[in-house]
Amino acid sequence: MSVPYETAAYEPPESPESPEEHLMRLLGRALNSFELPDETIRQLDCALAHDGSLHSAHHSAGLHRETYRHTWLLADGSSVTLWELVHNTAPGSEPQHEVYVDEEELRTATARLALPPDTPDFELPVQVQLSPVPAPRHSYVPDASADHARRLLRRAENPDRPGADVAALLATASAHQITQAFGGPGRAGRARIGFSLYEHAFLLRDGAEVSLWEVEHTATPDGRHMCEVYDSEDTARRAMELRAAQVS
Repeated sequence: MSVPYETAAYEPPESPESPEEHLMRLLGRALNSFELPDETIRQLDCALAHDGSLHSAHHSAGLHRETYRHTWLLADGSSVTLWELVHNTAPGSEPQHEVYVDEEELRTATARLALPPDTPDFELPVQVQLSPVPAPRHSYVPDASADHARRLLRRAENPDRPGADVAALLATASAHQITQAFGGPGRAGRARIGFSLYEHAFLLRDGAEVSLWEVEHTATPDGRHMCEVYDSEDTARRAMELRAAQVS
C-alpha cells in the first residue's frame, strides 16, 4: 500500500544562504561523498547560486526513498547537477543519504534497494522544476574582479561617480568583462580630443550582474587624459555630450 509523500517522516533541510553551505551540507550527510570526482568539487567551489528540488519518491510498507536534484550555477554560465538518494533499509530505520554525479549512477543505486515483493515499484507523479536561473548576459572572466572594480572607481575623477554603496556591492564580484560601446560625440573641437566608452560588467557571487560605464577622454584644459565612471549608459553618454559641447 502506498503512502502519500506528505506523511513521510523525512523532510529535506531548508536551503542554506550560500551555495558553499548548501554543498557542504549535502556532502556532510552523504555516505559516499568521498567518491565524487575532484574536478566536480573544484567546479562547485566557484558556484554563484544553487537550487534544489524533489525529483521522485516511493513510500510503501515502512520503506521509502526520495531522489533530489541539486544544481549550481557557475561563473561561466554553465551548471553542475548532483543527484541525492535518500532511503531507509528497514521499516522505521534512520534515512541514509547518497550522492551521485549523473542519473545513470542514480538509477543503478536505486535498483539495488530492497522493496516489498508484493508491492510494485511506484514513483509519485511529482516533478518539481528547478527555479529558472537567468543566464548571464556576458561572457565573464573570473580574474581578481573585485580588485578591478576597486581600481576603476579609484581612478574615476567625476564628482558624481558611484559611491560607497556600489563599491561595497562590487567587493563581492567574482568575474567581470570589459567591452567597448560605440557611438557618441567622437572627436570634438580640437582634432586630438576624442572619447571612448567602455562597459565594465561584473558578476556577483549571488548571480546578480552590475555594470559600470567608463568614459575616457582628453577634453580637459591641458589636454590630459581623464577617466569618468557612471552607473548607467545613459548617464555616461550625457556626460560625453556635455564634455564635447564644452570644447566645441
